[in-house]
Amino acid sequence: MNPRPDCGEKSYKGAGRLSGRKALITGGDSGIGRAVAIAYAREGADVAINYLPQEESDAQEVAALIRKAGRQVALIPGDLREETFCQTLVHNAVKQLGGLDILVNNAGRQHYCEDILELTTEEFDWTLKTNIYALFWLVKAAVPHLPKGATIINTASRNAYAPNPILVDYAMTKAGIANMTHSLARQLLPRGIRVNAVAPGPFWTPLQVCGAQPQSVVEHFGSETEYHRPGQPVEIAPVYVTLASQESSYVTGQVWGITGGDGSPG
Repeated sequence: MNPRPDCGEKSYKGAGRLSGRKALITGGDSGIGRAVAIAYAREGADVAINYLPQEESDAQEVAALIRKAGRQVALIPGDLREETFCQTLVHNAVKQLGGLDILVNNAGRQHYCEDILELTTEEFDWTLKTNIYALFWLVKAAVPHLPKGATIINTASRNAYAPNPILVDYAMTKAGIANMTHSLARQLLPRGIRVNAVAPGPFWTPLQVCGAQPQSVVEHFGSETEYHRPGQPVEIAPVYVTLASQESSYVTGQVWGITGGDGSPG
């Protein structure tokens, strides 16, 4: 990408806020997931990242940064659209890290379609499997391993509240993620597990140039915000850090919008 997204490779400085914690991050090879993985490692956490096998080179870059921060890393490639893989992913993360305290459901599929008549069942199913089913399967697999004080952080979107007409399937899944976050938070609080979500606005990630938006939109991406630019992944990573840390021990069932000044969700 030009310019290359800033995921905090050189700029993020940790302060030990997640010392000794163990995190699993889906979509941890690029974009927001990459920034969160880097931030978590520099805050003292061991990190497992999931990614598609074809993104191995990007994942290796993240792994090198995690190791440089002095933390343990587990690389677990695979397709989240398969329930058995989601179960294996959690099992392997727990085994390789020696436990699990944080689950970040970040991986997602976004592909625009301007006409509902052209949105195929295959594409619709692909989006739901990646964005909703995987979250369901991963939470089910992770909860038995999560101790009191653990946290689940989902990734919603401003599209959950202001759906883009060319992102019908994507926006629907993000609204579902926000809703699931509210209900899961209430269900899991008696177990001592907090559940929250982050709802990003326009952030400059590889997702945007891989079919998420028409090229005409990409050329002016983020210009509609109060900042007149998209956010960089490193600018949202601290929110994931805060939600994962014990500093937010009284925070659950919340969806935090980071949208460049439009005030959503509201």
